[in-house]
Amino acid sequence: MEKLTYYAVSHNEKLNRIGKYLAQRLNRDIYRQQTNYVKISMMAVDELLLACHSQGLNLFVKSLLSMIDKLLEGNNPEYQLLATNSFVKFANIEEDAPSYDRNYDFLISQFSAMCYSDDDHPDTKKKIRVAGLKGLRGIVKKTVSDDLQYNIWEKQNMDKIIPSFLFNMQEYFENRDSPQHDQADERPEVLAETCLRNLMGCATYNNIHAVLKPVLKHLDLHTLWVPNDFAVKVFKVVMYSMQSQYLYVVPHFLLLHLDEGNEHTTDIKQSIVQILKETVAIAADGAVGSSVLEIFNSLLRHLRTSVQLRHAGGKVSTGQSKMAKNYNEKGEIEFEEAIIDTMGAFASILPDYQKIEIMMFIMGKVPLPNSINSAMPSSGEEGGVLLLNMLLKSLLEVGKKYHTVSMVTTFPASFLQPLLSVSIVDDPGVRLIAQEILHTLMDRHDNTEKFSCNRNIPRDISELNLKVEKPSREDISFMRRSGQDLIWHLYKSIQCPGNGKNNYIGLFTTLGLLSVELGSEDMLVDLFKLSLAYQEYAFGSEHNIATNHRCAIHALVARHSLPDKIPKELLFQKDVLCEALSNSGHDVSRLLTPFRQELNVQERPGNKADIGSVHIEVESTNPSPLSQRKVPTEEITFSSFKNAQSITVIDGRNMSSVDEDRIKKQRIREKFQTSTLEQLATEADLRNKKFHQTMQSILDSVVRSPVSPAGSPLRPDPSSPFQFKSVPTYEMKFPELTVY
Repeated sequence: MEKLTYYAVSHNEKLNRIGKYLAQRLNRDIYRQQTNYVKISMMAVDELLLACHSQGLNLFVKSLLSMIDKLLEGNNPEYQLLATNSFVKFANIEEDAPSYDRNYDFLISQFSAMCYSDDDHPDTKKKIRVAGLKGLRGIVKKTVSDDLQYNIWEKQNMDKIIPSFLFNMQEYFENRDSPQHDQADERPEVLAETCLRNLMGCATYNNIHAVLKPVLKHLDLHTLWVPNDFAVKVFKVVMYSMQSQYLYVVPHFLLLHLDEGNEHTTDIKQSIVQILKETVAIAADGAVGSSVLEIFNSLLRHLRTSVQLRHAGGKVSTGQSKMAKNYNEKGEIEFEEAIIDTMGAFASILPDYQKIEIMMFIMGKVPLPNSINSAMPSSGEEGGVLLLNMLLKSLLEVGKKYHTVSMVTTFPASFLQPLLSVSIVDDPGVRLIAQEILHTLMDRHDNTEKFSCNRNIPRDISELNLKVEKPSREDISFMRRSGQDLIWHLYKSIQCPGNGKNNYIGLFTTLGLLSVELGSEDMLVDLFKLSLAYQEYAFGSEHNIATNHRCAIHALVARHSLPDKIPKELLFQKDVLCEALSNSGHDVSRLLTPFRQELNVQERPGNKADIGSVHIEVESTNPSPLSQRKVPTEEITFSSFKNAQSITVIDGRNMSSVDEDRIKKQRIREKFQTSTLEQLATEADLRNKKFHQTMQSILDSVVRSPVSPAGSPLRPDPSSPFQFKSVPTYEMKFPELTVY
């Protein structure tokens, strides 16, 4: 052997002939079943591999691979182990130059078959499986680094390699009969997991699908989704082994598999969604990719489908109604809950700005009420209350992951208005969820639990340990813009039928959070005004209210138990409240105005600015911590002067400029609603002609020579150095604002 090695190293060009001779001898010895000579040939090959690291090795490797193929052709375990050991040694050699003409198809097939060995002897079976896994690991190591060589990521290869790994991981995961004292490299389940980790660690964006598709197919064929313990383990191995920038691909593939699984039972779909939740928990911040809304759209689509199926009693429409395959109402409910939990898990890893987008996106899926002015609008179609309930639960789950900083950012008009509309639908359960969403998003200091009605009210409010901060200017601006709309819906909520104990508790919590989170001076007065309106509604005999509901409304205002019939002298008196608020420096003019029980659509806050709500706050240059800003008894603002001076008679009535502007807008709106397109086009053409005529007259006056007071054009003075020159219109420079 020493002479052969020295000769091969000294004469690299002879390696090809040496390899061919050894391959010829091996074929003859295998045919004659001379096992010892077979071992000698493979020992010689191994020694030459370790000694010769040159370009000539490529010629020798061709013979080596043919010898390994020959050993693997039969089912002789001894030959299989011998071939595997030689190939592993070859795989560990770093070659100087890659070879582009090698083919490993046969080796992949043979090593994969060895991974499924079912030999009668447990030790032999384990050794063959370990050898097959080591052979596949060697092929991956030899080919994964260079795509120009043999493409290991092709479908026909991954369809053999990935199931081989998963089969060994699964069998020992279930039976747990592998001896624990063996080394990790000698335990099939540990070695298979290591091989899968190494493969995923080398996968790029273009190769991930080649691994994930066989994984999903294997779990489908072997019904490994339920229970999903093994499936969760597999995807955790995949997620922890991948490069971090590609982690978002796995949730996308799971969602795609969920979309394509029309034949999946409810249990399987639920398991897939739960695994999806596990993968999201592993992903880093922002690792779900740029198409976040696509993920939520897919989850909401499955949620809607499940709700519609449950609403129809398991019947699906395919020309004629029939029962869905393996319909299980309890399973559908658990599936819907799993979807909602997964949405919360997704939201928890997203930045706050994306959480707001998701909440607005979910709100866009909510079937809105038919009428804004209606006190109790209907709750929509397509499953009605059931669908509305589930969508709001999804929104609430996402809202729990969001931390509110600014109310303006959290409650844009496109989100707040639909939420308030939903808060007065017919179903009390839906109304309660809408209130809980408001609690979650308004509470910035964890005060919600402190307003719980399960605890006694202390005489000293400080015992509640409420965290109260002075509202910022943004919060005050938000309440001036949207506060009246919010209060109006809170008033309508008290009138909704079917209110239960939890509904009243929810309204009380909302009022409490408004007072501590947005308790500006104007807002506190408005809350007193709303409470008095509650009291008047409950005390009025014209309303057909049950006694227990009447008491609940009074308890909501007073926050204590009350008898069935309440004398008027026990009610909260407006004059007493006005006196108390005035003594503390509050402006009570808002409290003295009657509460409006109807809110006109044109006057909804957010549609136009409230001129009277504009205030200018002047702070002292040397503020004192003991000083307190006093509110004047009557505010004198620019709008008050304007309204006092600009009084116009319209239709025989005295109207302020604000009312005049409102009527003008109403007339313009009616004109566009009643006029035809031809009439509007004709009117626009007339305005256009008038504009051009006016502009032409202005240009003519500019271009024309100056005129003397007598009316005749002035002649230029020859002695003057400055001569008047007419400038053509097309050469004149006009400011941008004058160009039409």
